[in-house]
Amino acid sequence: MSFQPKDFLVWGEVPVSDLDKAVAFYSRVTGADLSIDKSGPNPVAMFQPEDPKTGIALHLYPGTPASDGRGPTLHLTAEGTLQEVMDRVFEAGGRVTSDIIEIPPGRFFYATDPDGNSLGFFKANPD
Repeated sequence: MSFQPKDFLVWGEVPVSDLDKAVAFYSRVTGADLSIDKSGPNPVAMFQPEDPKTGIALHLYPGTPASDGRGPTLHLTAEGTLQEVMDRVFEAGGRVTSDIIEIPPGRFFYATDPDGNSLGFFKANPD
């Protein structure tokens, strides 16, 4: 028997050392409208998918980052071209750690946020 759900990732959480600074970085780089939600037991900043019933959410939370890109890598989408995203990563205080890499469904690059969390930014090939 093989378990094959629609998606293996249910949601993602990224630990950050300063939630306000992380919101500024991720908002600038992705174009997402992030704000801090304090309604739960811990404050979190939430990336909201277009359809919360079928999309995968991402949270930033106060925690201990893996640093130096040693933790898991989450691959995100962001507005604009990959070159524009690379520029914003640098301008917002992160590091671009690879060139653009071509794979069959699209292109992506690796980066780290200001805390050193490993990230990828992906653009699908047009249909």
